[in-house]
Amino acid sequence: MSARLSGRLARLLNLVPYFTAHPGISAAEAARDLGVTPKQIMDDLNQLWVCGLPGYGPGDLIDLSFSEDSIVVTFTAGMDRPLRLTSTEATVLLVALRSLLEMPGVVDPSAAHSAIAKIEAAAGSAAAAHVPAGAERPVVEDPVAAQVRAAVRRGRALHLTYYSASRDTVSERDVDPIRIVLIDDHTYLQAWCRSAEAVRLFRFDRIDAATELTEPARPPHRALHDDEHLELFAGDPSLPAARLRIAPGYTWLLDYYPLGEVRVLPDGGCEAVLRFASPDWMARLAVGLGAGVTVLEPPELVTAVRARAAAALDAYAALEAGTPSATGM
Repeated sequence: MSARLSGRLARLLNLVPYFTAHPGISAAEAARDLGVTPKQIMDDLNQLWVCGLPGYGPGDLIDLSFSEDSIVVTFTAGMDRPLRLTSTEATVLLVALRSLLEMPGVVDPSAAHSAIAKIEAAAGSAAAAHVPAGAERPVVEDPVAAQVRAAVRRGRALHLTYYSASRDTVSERDVDPIRIVLIDDHTYLQAWCRSAEAVRLFRFDRIDAATELTEPARPPHRALHDDEHLELFAGDPSLPAARLRIAPGYTWLLDYYPLGEVRVLPDGGCEAVLRFASPDWMARLAVGLGAGVTVLEPPELVTAVRARAAAALDAYAALEAGTPSATGM
């Protein structure tokens, strides 16, 4: 579900109790309270008018009397009833909240702990029996993650110190935050990078420092509603490419590196392309993976990997002989 749709769903779910608590309020006043436009309020009310409980007959649908001057809910269709959780539902919700606490920047830890305490108090011993070991320990939010989350909430630009794994470099850059996303068990800041002039994903555990700027975030309009930037494995075509042969037992690399042009081999292995910015980083990676990966091209990378592997073997041989190696390794 896109951020736009999920945001509207949350707003729609809150409109019935809101208007029930504020009978006769105008669309303009409600828009100010809810941070949207009067037109959006009227569009939401027209949507709510055909929503309700399963059955969807006249007696099941939410009923409203509304105009731009006055909005009154005449039938809530149960939307004002307190939510009652079964022990299983409470346990699932508690597990989900605790999982979110482990993801930096996704939620405010104090708010999550407060929600957990309330659910546990309401669910009683049934939910407490399913508390995993160590879950009662409070999670302290990383200061960098807190700074990024606060800037996103306040709509402020950020100055980041960021480590790029593919380039093996640390860079300084100013970004305009768009949102925080969770992809494959990692938290990312999606933002417009002013130096790259494009949308980029910044993994939270690779942000070394974050400073909120005084200016508001102003990502281009085209960057706000395009989810194609959430694709992690879209390699930069301007970077050099290494063609690799990956052994059958090493195909897990497909889940951890931005490999493209994958061709499955008869033995269960594969050939794939990995783009890189730093030849030294690429050579270190290939040598570190040992026999699991063979570099096929480009020729200069093949030569670099062979030289690094030979130097490592010389170092081991010198260590066994008790003499210093020529490479100093």
